[in-house]
Amino acid sequence: MADGIPAARLRVRLFHLGATRDLIASGVCGADGLLQHPVSRGDGVRPGCYEVEFDVSAYYRERGRDLPDPAFLETAVFRFGIDHVEEHFHLPFKFTPWGFSLFRGGA
Repeated sequence: MADGIPAARLRVRLFHLGATRDLIASGVCGADGLLQHPVSRGDGVRPGCYEVEFDVSAYYRERGRDLPDPAFLETAVFRFGIDHVEEHFHLPFKFTPWGFSLFRGGA
């Protein structure tokens, strides 16, 4: 969520971290601010560590926001772990050009 509205068109990448850093999902958020990808329903999720990247500065620049170059927050990166894949959760991401908040939702 950006500026109090869903972050439609925010680019997101999700990686599984193991012996290698494997891209398992990428795309843009829809009008509802959600990434429409099978992994969002739990498909392909396995226990382990993950990293998600959100292209914050590109999101604002594409909307005409004047940001320094480089921006204070180019890409927000968040690492998290999943131990029980059967549990439902999501990552509520709230951000501005200057910072972000992200936590586990749906617990």
